[in-house]
Amino acid sequence: MSGFVDEAQLHVKAGDGGAGAVSFRREAHVAKGGPDGGDGGNGGDVWMVADRNVASLLGFRDHPHRKSQSGTHGAGKGRHGRSGPDLEVLVPEGTVVRDLEGEILVDLSSEGDRWLAGQGGQGGKGNARFLSNRRRAPSFAEQGETGEERWLNLELKLMADVALVGFPNVGKSTLISRVSAAKPKIADYPFTTLEPNLGVVRLDDQEFVMADIPGLIEGASEGKGLGHQFLRHIERARVLVLLLDLAPIDARSPLDQERILLEELGRYQPDLLRRPRVVVGSRADLVGFPEAPGGDGWAGSEDLLPISALTGEGLRPLVGRLATVVAQARADRPRPERYAVHRPEPAGVRVERDGERAWVVLGRPAERAVALSDLTNAEALSYAQGRLRRLGVDRALSRAGAREGDRVRIAGFSFDYAPD
Repeated sequence: MSGFVDEAQLHVKAGDGGAGAVSFRREAHVAKGGPDGGDGGNGGDVWMVADRNVASLLGFRDHPHRKSQSGTHGAGKGRHGRSGPDLEVLVPEGTVVRDLEGEILVDLSSEGDRWLAGQGGQGGKGNARFLSNRRRAPSFAEQGETGEERWLNLELKLMADVALVGFPNVGKSTLISRVSAAKPKIADYPFTTLEPNLGVVRLDDQEFVMADIPGLIEGASEGKGLGHQFLRHIERARVLVLLLDLAPIDARSPLDQERILLEELGRYQPDLLRRPRVVVGSRADLVGFPEAPGGDGWAGSEDLLPISALTGEGLRPLVGRLATVVAQARADRPRPERYAVHRPEPAGVRVERDGERAWVVLGRPAERAVALSDLTNAEALSYAQGRLRRLGVDRALSRAGAREGDRVRIAGFSFDYAPD
C-alpha cells in the first residue's frame, strides 16, 4: 500500500446550531413572569489548516469524512446552550482545494494558512430575545441553523526547494538517497519511482528540501504516462535540476534529453523555463570525468556538472552549487512569513425560478428568518415577514417576475406570494 497520496476527496460537515428555548419565569410570588428562554449554542466550524508536518493526503483516502460538533439547545432561566468547538483538518503545505466542478476554492501554499471549509450553524435565539414593547410575552423562538456540508477535491503540489527532473531510470532516486536521508525504492528498470520522494539535504549550516519526481517521458505535458500528475509537483520548486544520463541505454544523447525535457516543461507551464536550474550529468563513472564539459555527446549547457551517485564522485560540488542557487532563489522569491486566513464572502439572498409559477429563495439570511419554532403563531409569522421584508426578499421576487398567487419556498417553509 502506497504511503504517499496526492489526490483525495474530503467531506466536511459543520456543526448545527442549537435551538433557542421558549420559557417563562415561574417563581413563587411572581405573577406572570416574563420570558426567560436561553439561546442555543453555535455549531463548530470546520477549518482546513496547512501543516508542514503532514506529508501527504493519505489520511483522507480511506476516511474522507470530517465533522465538527453541534451546539446544544438553550433552556429556561436564561441558560444558553454550549457552542460546539471548531474542528481543524490538517493538510500538507501546497494543498489546492477544488469544488466538485473543478473550480479552485483556495490554495493553502504556506505553513499556517487557514480556510473556512464549513461554517457552523448559528444557534437560535430564545424567546427572551424577542421581548419588546409591542411583544410582551413572545411564545416563539428560533431553531438552530444547519451547518454547511459539502464534498471537496484535494490536490497536493509539493513544496520543495529543488526538484529532480529527468527521464525514467536516469538515477534520480539514487542521487537523492546519497545526498539526503530519503530511502526511495531503487531498481535497474524504468518507472521504479511512481510517487515523489522528499529528502532534506544539509551542507554545513545550510539545508534545503529536494524532491525526486517520477520520471518524465516525451509527451508528459499532454498527460502521457501520468505526466500531469507528476509535473504538478514541479510547479512550486524554487530550483530545477535537469538530470541527464551520460550513458543512456536507448542511445538518446544528453543533448536530446535536455531539449525534450525543456520542451515538456515549457508546454506544461512556460514559467518553469524561467526558473533557476542546474544541469547535471549522471553515471559519469561509465564515461569518465572530463576536465571541461561540453565535449561530444555531452549536453549543450556549459555549466553541466558530471556526477556519479554510485561512487559519490562530484556530489559535494553539486550540493554546494545547489545550496548557493537555492539561497539566491529564496532571497529573490521569499515565501510569506505570515499565514493567510481565508473566509468565504458572506452570501446574500437570491431568487431562482423553481418551475411554472414557483420560486425558491436562497441564502442563509432568508433561511434563518423563517427558522422559527412555530410559524402558525401569529406573532412569529409577523416577525418572519418583517425580517424577510428588511432583507429585500419582496423586492427580489418582484424583480424576478413573481405574480400574485405564485408559490414561494424558503428552506422548508412555503407560501403564496402577494405583492404587498
